[in-house]
Amino acid sequence: MELREAMFYEKTSKGNLHCFLCSHHCRIPESQFGICSVRQNLEGKLITHSYGKVISAGVDPIEKKPLYHFFPGSLSYSIATAGCNFKCDFCQNWQISQITKENSLDRMFHEMPPEKVVENAKEGHCQSISYTYTEPTIFFEYAFDISRIAKKSGLYNVFVTNGFMTPEALQTIRPYLDAANVDLKAFNENFYKKVCHGHLKPVLDSIRLMKELGIWVEITTLIIPGENDSEDEMRSIARFIAETDSSIPWHISRFHPDYHYMDRETTSVLTLDRASTIGKEEGLNFIYIGNVGNATYTVCQFCGEPLIERDVFTVKNNRIDNSSCPRCGAPVPGLFNIQGYQK
Repeated sequence: MELREAMFYEKTSKGNLHCFLCSHHCRIPESQFGICSVRQNLEGKLITHSYGKVISAGVDPIEKKPLYHFFPGSLSYSIATAGCNFKCDFCQNWQISQITKENSLDRMFHEMPPEKVVENAKEGHCQSISYTYTEPTIFFEYAFDISRIAKKSGLYNVFVTNGFMTPEALQTIRPYLDAANVDLKAFNENFYKKVCHGHLKPVLDSIRLMKELGIWVEITTLIIPGENDSEDEMRSIARFIAETDSSIPWHISRFHPDYHYMDRETTSVLTLDRASTIGKEEGLNFIYIGNVGNATYTVCQFCGEPLIERDVFTVKNNRIDNSSCPRCGAPVPGLFNIQGYQK
């Protein structure tokens, strides 16, 4: 598949290319790459090396994203290309997210045109396409083209993202993007700069903008011992979510040693339980502990009635009726009814 010109860039007075797809705002000299390692200045044009070059693809339950209030029990066709605009030392998909042009980017993918992605999703009886595993922002042009075809075909679109895109990018894909799980990794700038090589504020801005644009949002925080597991840190995250929208589901995920953090301990269940308690104290209505192989439940925020029972990624029982609690009739925040899809 031939190289494609990228979106969201302009020439600077010094002859570099200013990429404003993500919040790094890279200024890229001739022949050089941006921080993502897949966008290159070639003869005055910004070229994306990720278009159509799939490094991972398959059918997943939507709960694996994780999305718990977005058509629970449905299937999502998940795709990724190589690379990322973050360099997280704890990355649990580092084998594909940290591939660069210099270390075999061109030898580890298979070509898949946008039409084929949609075809595969429909053949897999999927109700959505998830752009996931790595960072979908950096393969934006590919995701954008797929999402438009998917929408015409009656499929939904999901970003699993670090949230470090610019408002221009988010507003551009808004007509086709239905849901996002945003990884809110911590609530201090030093963590983002030191551990992720990014910044906090653009992530918070993206979450707020997604809500304003009507995109369904769920948030995941990987709790890492000694990094973001203090009470103040967890309370700050929960408070931000509650102030944005108390109905945003918060997924508290257990850390397992990986990549450059092999010397760290696995997160204790006590710490995860404490984070859940803090979330409730701050007013969050839906809190889920993940990555521990446990059953999880969605309960009505008003009467406490059990609504959805899950065994890890499998929905065992879904009692939500027309997006409402069958006991008290209260609305349940999220998207639950797909035309022609039986829960």
